[in-house]
Amino acid sequence: MSTEVLIEVQDLHKSFGVGKIHALNGISTSIRRGEVVCIIGPSGSGKSTFLRCLNLLEKPTSGKIIFEGNDLTDAKVNLNLHRQRMGMVFQQFNLFPNMTIMKNLTCAPMTLKKLSKADAEARALELLRRVGLADRASSYPYQLSGGQKQRVAIVRALCMQPDVMLFDEPTSALDPEMVGEVLDVMKELAAAGMTMAVVTHEMGFAREVASRVLFLDEGKIAASGTPDEIFNHPENERLKSFLAKVL
Repeated sequence: MSTEVLIEVQDLHKSFGVGKIHALNGISTSIRRGEVVCIIGPSGSGKSTFLRCLNLLEKPTSGKIIFEGNDLTDAKVNLNLHRQRMGMVFQQFNLFPNMTIMKNLTCAPMTLKKLSKADAEARALELLRRVGLADRASSYPYQLSGGQKQRVAIVRALCMQPDVMLFDEPTSALDPEMVGEVLDVMKELAAAGMTMAVVTHEMGFAREVASRVLFLDEGKIAASGTPDEIFNHPENERLKSFLAKVL
């Protein structure tokens, strides 16, 4: 793992409804290149809001997000340019239903990165092979299972050759038997050195793959540490209570 800080979060706050709901209450942390940070916590703790703030899908109320040396909260920053280097995978797959899988994968690289059709399709096919879906390139989303759609959604993000991948509960909308195939792809990405921030309810995945685990509660980082520290030697009482219910 590199010592280079890829993302630095400084005193991040997020309120909704003219300050009535404080989703994030002063989060400060950093993510190094090659690190896999899993974000866990109870529902409503601010996990997804925190992740969506990292690429400003949610605009912070205050605080800074420094990505590769650039403050994304600065109005002068070309946000779209930096977002191209942040892959995002959501709970829902958000594939274009009227496009084949190949077109879903190549439209952004061709439009935003100006790749030729041949180069974009070659990269897409290579990535589809990695996730076992090369034979589905000409299929439409409705012809795929939920697990297959989510693997395609991961490939779509990878086609932009991002520096970091953000995952917002990528298995929560899947049937239980499809969860494993998506987690396997994520494990391979982690093993290949991809920088990842993952909001997840899959404690086994966090325990096995994470370099570091953040436990969020009431919009704050209540505990942070290695998987061993978080799962085997928790010191925070709120974390102990949470783990007793989910493990």
